[in-house]
Amino acid sequence: MKILHTADWHLGQLFHEYDRTFEHQAFLNWLLKTIFEEQIEVLLISGDVFDISNPSAASIKMFYSFLQKATQQNSALQIVVTAGNHDSASRLEAPKPLLESSNIHLIGTIEKRTDGTIDYEKLIIPLRNKSGEIASWCLAIPFLRMGDYPNIQGVENPYTAGVTEFYREALTFAKTKKTNEQTLIAMGHLHAQNAEISDMDCSERGIIGGIEGVSAQAFHSDIKYVALGHIHKAQRVGGNNHIRYCGSPLPMSFSERNYKHQVIFFELENEIKNLKQIEIPVTIPLLQIPSKPATLANVLIELHQLPDKNDTEQAPYLEIHVLLEEPEPALRHKINEVLQHKNVKLARIQPHYRHKKKLSADNVPQELLAELQPISVFKKSYSSKYATDVPEHLMQLFQETINEVNYSEK
Repeated sequence: MKILHTADWHLGQLFHEYDRTFEHQAFLNWLLKTIFEEQIEVLLISGDVFDISNPSAASIKMFYSFLQKATQQNSALQIVVTAGNHDSASRLEAPKPLLESSNIHLIGTIEKRTDGTIDYEKLIIPLRNKSGEIASWCLAIPFLRMGDYPNIQGVENPYTAGVTEFYREALTFAKTKKTNEQTLIAMGHLHAQNAEISDMDCSERGIIGGIEGVSAQAFHSDIKYVALGHIHKAQRVGGNNHIRYCGSPLPMSFSERNYKHQVIFFELENEIKNLKQIEIPVTIPLLQIPSKPATLANVLIELHQLPDKNDTEQAPYLEIHVLLEEPEPALRHKINEVLQHKNVKLARIQPHYRHKKKLSADNVPQELLAELQPISVFKKSYSSKYATDVPEHLMQLFQETINEVNYSEK
């Protein structure tokens, strides 16, 4: 069987307040073309289909239009979709009754029997070859929330122990179904141990409490391929060629500027073979100016050299890094003046202060906040951030604000 692994679409996401519908639709159109050209038989989507749990009608329509076009293009195509932490598990599963007669499987929730044990039946999906025979079984496991996985007592990390036990029990159940000629693959949406993360992934980590990632040892060697989602950078896990993140199809932050976003193709017989990464074309590039923080004067010179607006090229997202001596109140205005006729989408202005000091235990004030006057807090905060005293005009404005607040409270 020819299988394609993708994840972390985040349909509906805004990139620094810019709508990404055009980019997502371009990716889905490319994916349809790739499925056809590579003669894909199974498509695995490992979570975070949507960016938020209550996606817009437009995002939902985009997703189900893709499913309709993909299956219309190839009625034998099998699609397995699992929920990620950004998805609403129950919302993702809602259309299941309409799809029962198709080859589309939506897995979001973890159901339990009356005795409290996990019902693994719905999580084990048969995958059929061109002859219609079951060639493999897929452990379609979504993002596991607290209460979904077994509660392991007396361990240092109940989360990783519980997730590991979940995969072990799911594998044991799957083996009751498979024959010697059939293989096993698995899906997951989780943070694997030692995974290389981007800026965006740093915020994702907190969703599972910032605890240690799941070890590659959680996936038994009997599982021929593990299709993971959640981390946006494509990579192998623990040096294992068969345990992989495919990464997100679109860059989710400027830290992903040089990533090669991709989907993963492989063939599955008794073992996986012909595994390859298929790079996704960039629809709207990310641009950083300058390459290293520079003074505002030099930044403005470089911005003046950007191409003017035109109808032939997609405007890239722009991140600007400016080196400052002190806060520049008119910074955005001066930059916007230059960019108003340039073919860019200004996403972020990142100031850098030449004399900024890193706070350490030696220079952190020991006074209790409650014992400090507001003006003292303001001075200390400003000094620690900009490594200079508060300018007189700002001090005057701050004092006027304090006076107004005190007057209104009387």
